[in-house]
Parts: sequence; C-alpha cells; structure tokens
Amino acid sequence: MTVAFWCVLVAALLPYVPFGLASNKLNPHAPRLGAPALEGLAARAYGAHCNGFEAFPFFAAAVIVSHVVEGANTTVGWLALAFIVARLAHMAFYLMDRQPLRTTCFFIGLALTIVIFVHPAFH
Repeated sequence: MTVAFWCVLVAALLPYVPFGLASNKLNPHAPRLGAPALEGLAARAYGAHCNGFEAFPFFAAAVIVSHVVEGANTTVGWLALAFIVARLAHMAFYLMDRQPLRTTCFFIGLALTIVIFVHPAFH
C-alpha cells in the first residue's frame, strides 16, 4: 500500500468526523429529513460532512489513475498528504464559520487533486 492509497482511506472516513456534531440534533430514524432545519454549528457540521463526500470521488479517482498510469510515486504521496491537510483545514474552517479560509482550502484541495490526476502526463 502506498501513502496515497492510505490517504484515499483517510479521505473516505473524514466526512464522518464532523457528522458527530450534527447527529445529536437529528432524528435517528430519518436523519436526512431534519438536515434542512439544522442551524449554527450543527448545520455547518452537516455541510462539512456532505462536502467531504463531494470531494472524495475525484480525489480517489485521481490517485487511482495516477497509480495505474505511472505506478507508485513519492510525489503523488506527498500531494495526497497535502490534500488531506487541506481537507482537514477546510473542515475546521467550515465548523468555525471562517470565510474565505474555508473556500481557499477547498480550492487548494481541488487544485491538488487536479495535479495528482495530470501528474503522470508530465513524466
């Protein structure tokens, strides 16, 4: 297993971290029905939860494509770690309601994912 593949696992699990802050405000029998009524920290936690799932597929695909095309690569491992750091910062800024830092971290993560995806084309 490469560092980048471990980062895919971490990225898959990250969305569940902020959900704990919102879950106590939701009906356990129908949690999605209560999401629109969330406010404050719980609403931001649910938003961070959803955004984590939105960012994950492209990142996972980029890492897999990079490995298929070029094989294990130290650069991709570092880029994947940087993506995890950007996503952790995004989550923290989302919970703290800190704009434009939240958006900046989102776009850093997106840019890192694009670089991971196209990296094999330049080697």
